[in-house]
Amino acid sequence: MTKTYDALIIGGGHNGLTCAFYLAKAGMRVRVLERRHIVGGAAVTEEFHPGFRNSTASYTVSLLRPKVIADMKLHDYGYRVIERTISNFFPFPDTYLKLGGGPGRTEAEFARFSKKDAAAYPAYDAALEKVANVLRELSLQAPPNVGGGLNALLAAAKQGWPMARLDMATQRDLLAIFTKSARDFLDAWFEDDHVKSAFAFDAVVGNYAGVSTPGSAYVLLHHVFGEVNGKLGAWGHAVGGMGAITQAMARACEDAGVEITLEAPVAKLLVDGGKVRGVKLDGGEELVAPIVAANVGPALLYRQLVDGADLDDDFKRRMKTYKTGSGTFRMNVALSELPSFSVLPGKAQGEHHTAGIIIAPGMDYMDQAFIDAQQHGWSKKPIVEIKIPSTVDDSLAPPGQHVASLFCQQFDPTLDWDAHREEVADLIIDTVTDHAPNFKGSVIARQIHSPLDLERKFGLIGGDIFHGTMGIDQLWAARPVLGHGDYRGPIRGLYMCGSGTHPGGGVTGAPGHNAARAILADRPLIRKILRS
Repeated sequence: MTKTYDALIIGGGHNGLTCAFYLAKAGMRVRVLERRHIVGGAAVTEEFHPGFRNSTASYTVSLLRPKVIADMKLHDYGYRVIERTISNFFPFPDTYLKLGGGPGRTEAEFARFSKKDAAAYPAYDAALEKVANVLRELSLQAPPNVGGGLNALLAAAKQGWPMARLDMATQRDLLAIFTKSARDFLDAWFEDDHVKSAFAFDAVVGNYAGVSTPGSAYVLLHHVFGEVNGKLGAWGHAVGGMGAITQAMARACEDAGVEITLEAPVAKLLVDGGKVRGVKLDGGEELVAPIVAANVGPALLYRQLVDGADLDDDFKRRMKTYKTGSGTFRMNVALSELPSFSVLPGKAQGEHHTAGIIIAPGMDYMDQAFIDAQQHGWSKKPIVEIKIPSTVDDSLAPPGQHVASLFCQQFDPTLDWDAHREEVADLIIDTVTDHAPNFKGSVIARQIHSPLDLERKFGLIGGDIFHGTMGIDQLWAARPVLGHGDYRGPIRGLYMCGSGTHPGGGVTGAPGHNAARAILADRPLIRKILRS
């Protein structure tokens, strides 16, 4: 028997759950369809070796919007974030640098390398915060739909007004961030390579690019507009791992009346007369609904789930060339002990063990990593971010032992990764061991996610953690393509609620929130009245 719903959500990631929650709270009958055995998409916590649990893909929290946290009452469902004592630790060949840790500490660290840079840092931080505030304000607003008539023009004017009110210096910074490379942007502020490298790393996180690639400065900004426990720009660890966030969301959804179905992969979007009719599951079951919201990326949605006959030729051509691929290789490792770094020895837990540990010693190192990936398929000396969440959350590993997340760049997403994944995993372990000599010997087990593994397991085409690259041609009203930046797909009743829409990637909840608002705004008045 065919089952009928008001709305179906394809994908039970955090944005799909967020969208489902808001729709259910508005009185709609909603069902979430998740193809894996666990809800949460890429934000899940899983056991990868007996006794060792970790955030499998997404691994740290900052960008989740406070409004989403409050509306879903996530704290009531166990959501708790521990802030980092210091934000990041950068080992270099003969020294190290720490970021964060309280007033004046970053300036003191910078002064060891350049007193000029230490003096420049407060102005840089203030300038970046002004621009980040623009992003925070825009993140929960639907971009104006180009070609959408008077309403779109009014929306564009409304969203452009805060930018127009910025002082000239901030407007110049905003333009620079959207157009320049991270290197060029940072060169205008700082002189020392150690200092610049500490900020440039954010420009290549999930970005298949070098720090000299035009537009990479925006990705730097994207990673600083978040907050933790009310502290702007802070990052932290979700107790229980990232899966604790999506499990809390799932419970909030179920209490709101959402039906969540696991191991229910969608095979096809059903369309009749240019309108959504529902979906067909892999097993052949058909579910009927006048609204379908896709929490999968645009590349997966329009290349695999939507019949090309239901799309116009121009849209199909643009989706065929929609850019994906973040150059990411993701690993989890079980450790018998903490790493002891050559520049800061000691296996006893220190504040640097609780931070993001960044192996990216120099701007040229980061550019060379990208050049290597383009020429040879992977970086000979990869960029590696290490996070050891068990230092603040002892529920993740046996006593005295630890789990670590290794987030690594740069790796060609188009390579035959089945043939190279083990070789590259060895290279990554060796890269960390070059800086922490005891690391390789401390590895008990490892879980490997090459770009291809990320695609197969989480539906991230090209292993793209953002559901699509975040260049200026795929941002705001042009994400995923001009004319459909307002979460509405090219088929009536089809909506997009994932990271392939504004404001982009990361665990934000913003696309889910914004898509739900678009869906609710489009509902016929009589239906709204009957459901109220």
